[in-house]
Amino acid sequence: MSEKPIFIQHANELITVKGGSEKPLTKEAMNELHILQDGALWLEDGKIQAVGKTEELNEKYSSRISEATVVDASGKIVMPGLVDPHTHLVYAGSRENEFNMRLNGATYMEIMNNGGGIHATTSRTRSASPEELYSESMKRLDSFLKHGVTTVEAKSGYGLDWETEKKQLEVAKRLNDDHVIDVVRTFMGAHAVPGEYKENPDEFVRIVIEEMLPLVAADSLAEFNDVFCERGVFTPEQSRLILEAGKKHGLIPKIHADEIEPYEGAELAAEVGAISADHLLRASDQGIKRMAEQGVIGVLLPGTAFFLMADSARGRKMIDEGVPVALSTDCNPGSSPTTSLPFIMNLACMKMGMTPAEAITATTINAAHAINRSKEIGSLEVGKKADVVIMNVPNYMQLQYHYGMNHTDTVIKSGKIVVESGQLC
Repeated sequence: MSEKPIFIQHANELITVKGGSEKPLTKEAMNELHILQDGALWLEDGKIQAVGKTEELNEKYSSRISEATVVDASGKIVMPGLVDPHTHLVYAGSRENEFNMRLNGATYMEIMNNGGGIHATTSRTRSASPEELYSESMKRLDSFLKHGVTTVEAKSGYGLDWETEKKQLEVAKRLNDDHVIDVVRTFMGAHAVPGEYKENPDEFVRIVIEEMLPLVAADSLAEFNDVFCERGVFTPEQSRLILEAGKKHGLIPKIHADEIEPYEGAELAAEVGAISADHLLRASDQGIKRMAEQGVIGVLLPGTAFFLMADSARGRKMIDEGVPVALSTDCNPGSSPTTSLPFIMNLACMKMGMTPAEAITATTINAAHAINRSKEIGSLEVGKKADVVIMNVPNYMQLQYHYGMNHTDTVIKSGKIVVESGQLC
C-alpha cells in the first residue's frame, strides 16, 4: 500500500533551488534560491507532484486534501533534503586519543606515519565483523537523518586489502537497502599505502589497478573511484594511473586533492575529468582555474580543517573563479567525526566567506551533482524524489545566524515522514 499524499502548506519560505538540475550552479547563481513565500508542496508516490503558493495548491487539490497528511509549516522554512557527497561512513572504532595528541602538538601526518591515522582505523575495520560495521554505521546514518540529510556518499578505504574493502562496500549496500537514507558507494582502495607495502608503493598501486578495480566493477560494488593524492600517500602520477584505470571499468573518478600541501591534485582532477575534487585546502591558483574551466565540482570540507586546527579551503575564491562548490561533513573517525551537515554550513560561512544562500546551494543541488544525482534530488521540482526538510527557523539566513544548532524539525524521505519534531519516527 502506497503512502498517503503529503500536503505541506504555509511555509514561511519554500526554498526550491530550482534550475540547476542540468549543470551545477556557479558564481552568482549559487545565491539564487528561488524562494516562494507562503509556499506549498504536494508529495505523492514518492515524488514531488506540485510546487507553488499555498492558495494555488489548496485550489488545485481541494477535492483530495482530506485524504492527505497535512503538514503546517507556518513560521518555518521548507527546503530540499540535504545531500552529503563525501563521507567515510563505514568504519570501526574511534580515535579520540589522536585528538588529544594533536592538542599536544602532533600533526596529522606525524600521527599517520607512526601507525595512527588511517592505519589505526584500517586495523580496527579489518578485524570488525560485517555486523559490527553495520551496527556502528547504522547509528551514524540515524544521526545524519536527524540533521536533515537524506542522501550520503560512502567510501571504502579502511581496508587497503580486497577482503576488507569488499566488506565495507557490501555493508554500505546493505545500509542503502535497509535505511531510509540513500547511500551512494565509492571505492577508495587507494586511501593510503598499507604498512606492508611502505617500501614498495608501486606494487600496491598495481594491486589496486589489476586486482581490486576489476572485482569492484564485476560485482557493481561502487559507482565512483577515489584516491588520496598527497605527498607521502599517492603521487600525482600514481593517482592518475588509478583514476584512469577506474574509468576503463566504468567508475567515475573522484580525488582527495591538495589537503595537506599543494600537490597538483586540483590540476589532475581537471585533467582526468573527475566529477569532483575534494578537500582542496592547499589548491593552487592554477588548479582552481583548471577546475573552473572543466566544471569539476569542488567538494569542500570545512569541518576537517576546523577539527585539525588548519586554515580552511579558499571557498570564496573558488566560487568567484567559477568553480561549482559543494559542502560535506567528511564524516570519519580521525579528522572530522561529525554527522552535522548544518554545522558544516555554519563553518562555510564563518571560515570560508560563503553566503548563507551559497551554503544551501552547496548542500543541495551542487552536492547532488557531486554524486551524479542532480536529476533526482537536490531541489524541490516536480518529478524529483520527495526528499524534503522542514527547518524550525523563519528564514534561511537564521540557519547560519543561530550556529551550532540543529534546526531540523521534520524530514520527509521519498514521500514518507521519517523525522518529526526532531525525533526519528
